[in-house]
Amino acid sequence: MATWIPLWLHKLGSPPTFYRFAGAVMPWAMGLALLFGVIGLYGGLVLAPPDYQQGDAYRIIFIHVPSAWMSMFVYAAMGVSGFVALVWRIKLAEVVAMESAPIGAAFAFITLVTGSLWGKPMWGTWWTWDARLTSELVLLFLYLGVIGLYHAFEDRRQGARAASFLAIIGVINVPIVHFSVVWWNTLHQGSTVNIFGHSKMPWEMLWPLLAMTLATKCWYAASLCRRARTDILALEGGKDWVRAIAEAEGAR
Repeated sequence: MATWIPLWLHKLGSPPTFYRFAGAVMPWAMGLALLFGVIGLYGGLVLAPPDYQQGDAYRIIFIHVPSAWMSMFVYAAMGVSGFVALVWRIKLAEVVAMESAPIGAAFAFITLVTGSLWGKPMWGTWWTWDARLTSELVLLFLYLGVIGLYHAFEDRRQGARAASFLAIIGVINVPIVHFSVVWWNTLHQGSTVNIFGHSKMPWEMLWPLLAMTLATKCWYAASLCRRARTDILALEGGKDWVRAIAEAEGAR
């Protein structure tokens, strides 16, 4: 184990410690996801003014854009976790990487569906082989490849290591998705939101979008905690701390 990793992170890497930590974080993260989601949707669908060109059709961005951002964010997190899993053989890193894949795949799927719904009135077609759309589709296939490879092995840890290797290779597609509208001449509009600078989007539209972004991040945290806790119990079955939890649950 690398000596530069902080002590608290070493402790958090312990399955029993992470199980308790995730159990404490999960309800708070889900509560914040619901809170920010309701605020963001109300702000975007009710309070935000119509766009001067697209009218009310643009409002799908309050689902589409946060989902697109999260599809890339989750894949990057999966790639980093996969790298840690391969280099230092940390069981929890394998769990985080593998349980992130279905969540990220869901975000990528929502991105493609909402993009098609938005593209029909704007471009006159449900689908076009635009650079942004195509690279996002490749991202979805990478997620599905990681999931499929993981479940192709009887030994779950061996499957996690093989899938982590694929996840690391696929990270190269994340900047392609992000910069595709800059590198190629595409139908997809360029970025209008700049986290570290001036955004082209009016504040009345921007704040609901940021609220939805926070909602999706909190939902990812909550969903990952729930999935990871379940997976850890399956991997650690037979250990004393797992039996203690089972006995405590049975006594209720």
